[in-house]
Amino acid sequence: MIKKNQVTLNDVAKKAGVSPSTVSRVISNSSRISDATKERVLKCMDELGYYPNAIARSLAKNKTGNIGVIMPTRSEDIFLNPFFPEALRGIVRSAANAGYDILLSTNTELENELNSIKNLIRGSKVDGIVLMSSKIDDESIDYLSSIDFPFSLIGSPYKVDNGINHVDNDNFMAAYELTMYLTLMGKKNIAMIAADPSLMVTKKRIEGYKKAIEESNLNFNEKQLFIGSFDEETGYKYGREILELDSRPDAVIVTDDLVAFGAIQVLESLNIRIPEDIAVASFNNSVLSRYSQTPFTSVDVNAYDLGLEAIDLLVEAIENDVRNRKVLIPYKIHKRESTRIV
Repeated sequence: MIKKNQVTLNDVAKKAGVSPSTVSRVISNSSRISDATKERVLKCMDELGYYPNAIARSLAKNKTGNIGVIMPTRSEDIFLNPFFPEALRGIVRSAANAGYDILLSTNTELENELNSIKNLIRGSKVDGIVLMSSKIDDESIDYLSSIDFPFSLIGSPYKVDNGINHVDNDNFMAAYELTMYLTLMGKKNIAMIAADPSLMVTKKRIEGYKKAIEESNLNFNEKQLFIGSFDEETGYKYGREILELDSRPDAVIVTDDLVAFGAIQVLESLNIRIPEDIAVASFNNSVLSRYSQTPFTSVDVNAYDLGLEAIDLLVEAIENDVRNRKVLIPYKIHKRESTRIV
């Protein structure tokens, strides 16, 4: 009996009655080998206790079995935002189903994101990359496209004709519909708190908000568009500033639940009634929106599904050389106490 730790590829080949090169092709899952031969070789591997070295197997497949996930800038704060853990949950689930492991790359400086991507690729650490956000004139997208390295994007690319696999919501229509809903609730003076205008998701939501304001024959006031970051502090800051406007808004749309949570906290601390004085609506439908002291209306973008589809698109790019696929994930507005008097 051959000891398991002494079993070699040649031993498997001999027992299965095939050549060593055939065993190698079975290990690399080559389409050149018949199902019957694969089954016989795999059975012999099991009987002999032969487990090919992981590095050797990756070389045989010319694959690492890893996917790199690039988190947005300011990663030290990013996990405080419920969207990203939920999207990562979908990413991890889908990657595991496809047989890949995840390498998480985080950055605290904007200029380091591209360097992180280059290091992953040059070090042959990953087979493909998921970008968790899309920026206007995004150098990471431009670089990955220029070298034709497999990647997928959560969000929409700024350039529409560059053959990028991406998954997104219709953020323009979501913001448009949310704004129109507030006008139907009788709101006439609607402000917006927007996080990070360099991101495509923010750009589209601002555009949808402005379009709804225009079509409702309301006046858009640039002073009522507040630009900040994806954090509570942005909500605290602009929640106070809204109250200092000459014409106080009767509603505010916020582009992220974490920011909205901060805004509601400060408004309520100043005895502003929600929604009677100011209605509040937001995006992401996170646990914050459901269990805030005043549960607030929020658009569910289905972050888990965005993560799932991002991996599916990437695996298609890696394994089948698929490019230029777009998946649109539906959104749903969950209407709560922050926009209606109950």
